[in-house]
Amino acid sequence: MTVHALSHWDLMAAGLLIILLGATSIWLELGLQRQLFVAALRTAGQLLLVGFVLSALFATTNPLWVVLVGTLMLLIAAREVVHRQTSRLAYKPTFATAFVALLLSCASVLVLTLLVFIGNQPWYAPRYAIPIFGMLLGNAMTGVALALNTLMQNVLTRTREIEQRLMLGESRQLAVVDIQRASIRNAMIPTINAMATAGVVSLPGMMTGQILAGTPPLEAVKYQILIMFTITASTGFAIMLALRVSTRALFDERQRLRMDRLHRDART
Repeated sequence: MTVHALSHWDLMAAGLLIILLGATSIWLELGLQRQLFVAALRTAGQLLLVGFVLSALFATTNPLWVVLVGTLMLLIAAREVVHRQTSRLAYKPTFATAFVALLLSCASVLVLTLLVFIGNQPWYAPRYAIPIFGMLLGNAMTGVALALNTLMQNVLTRTREIEQRLMLGESRQLAVVDIQRASIRNAMIPTINAMATAGVVSLPGMMTGQILAGTPPLEAVKYQILIMFTITASTGFAIMLALRVSTRALFDERQRLRMDRLHRDART
């Protein structure tokens, strides 16, 4: 089975849908047209650039290039986590927390997936490593951003309760354990929902792409199950690690809550 090649005219015709949606936004006075057009231009430009980069990258098996591209993806993801917060710690510790959490979780799950589950040769082949790392990183980034934002918002609204629990002799971990659990549950909702509805409500993108490319449906399904399990694991571990580190940063060495370390309305 050959893949139907899309022409530039096909993509431009699809872009008319965004123009139509923007026009509808103007008509209904929603104010979304500028965001839609900018996002559409960024999508096209960024993906075309990635396409050229990956075409060159797939032609080589040098692991150094894989590491460099992966590091760049990590840096961008950590930066996005910081800028998605309405309240956060200072920029550098938040960025460092997100970077380390994403690195440890996504990189370890990626290596396990390539070495044990897929077992391609070489195991670091860019054709496998970069797309899978991107899927793991994208979902973990969203989870960490949601978790940290929920944590900080709850600390802001429940400051007095936390301080009272500390005065009663509870440790900093115990004083915020309910908030941590709520943050984890909130951040895991999109990932768990994606697993629960896969194949029933929606066909996941990776599986759909493989089927369109001619992969037998059952083989595509097996890959999608593998990817969804690894995405869920890497997202969950990244969230837990980021929350653990961020919680410690909210307290000093005497286990006092330091609200002066929290920056409000970070996006404004």
